[in-house]
Amino acid sequence: MKSYRKELWFEVPARRAFINITPEVSACLAESGVKEGLVLVNAMHITVSVFINDDEKGLHHDYEVWLEKLAPHEPVSGYRHNVGEDNADAHMKRQVMGREVVVAVTEGALDFGTWEQIFYGEFDGRRPKRVLVKIIGE
Repeated sequence: MKSYRKELWFEVPARRAFINITPEVSACLAESGVKEGLVLVNAMHITVSVFINDDEKGLHHDYEVWLEKLAPHEPVSGYRHNVGEDNADAHMKRQVMGREVVVAVTEGALDFGTWEQIFYGEFDGRRPKRVLVKIIGE
């Protein structure tokens, strides 16, 4: 069995963003040489999410609005975590959107359902953060 590991680094200039990272993950898969197996894509920071969904701007806007209703950034004084910080909402948004995804590899490709893509969700940007790509298989 083969094993492959790579860290992807992102530095988003805004507080929040959704970035399609499917091309980067596909490039990792090609590098790995794995034809049948599994890909784990894991956010390695507590204010970042990795999730699978449709790459559609309206949906991303709807996520932004919905997440802000669930865990509004302001007022930062409303969160106990924010003593000396202002990112408690980012932790909660990450919890809702998820930490990692696992995708099957079939015949050397990511085995997605219709419209599925892998996204990096940033909820407290402006500094470098990493995502782990771990691939195992034959």
